[in-house]
Amino acid sequence: MIQELALRALVALKMLETKTKDEDGQTLAEYGLIMAVIAVAVVVAAVVAFRGAIVTAFSSATNCLDGTC
Repeated sequence: MIQELALRALVALKMLETKTKDEDGQTLAEYGLIMAVIAVAVVVAAVVAFRGAIVTAFSSATNCLDGTC
């Protein structure tokens, strides 16, 4: 009985070890987060760089909606 209990504990520890050593999914998630951060940074940089053109485009669109186009 004690041997069986010890064997089950050993098997449980081995399963826990294999689950914690498997990092394939974690690595993929980390790469996904890195790509998301880079994408947000690129969008923010583009908005800052083209701020004047964006404001002009929205102003023109607003003027056209008013009928002064």
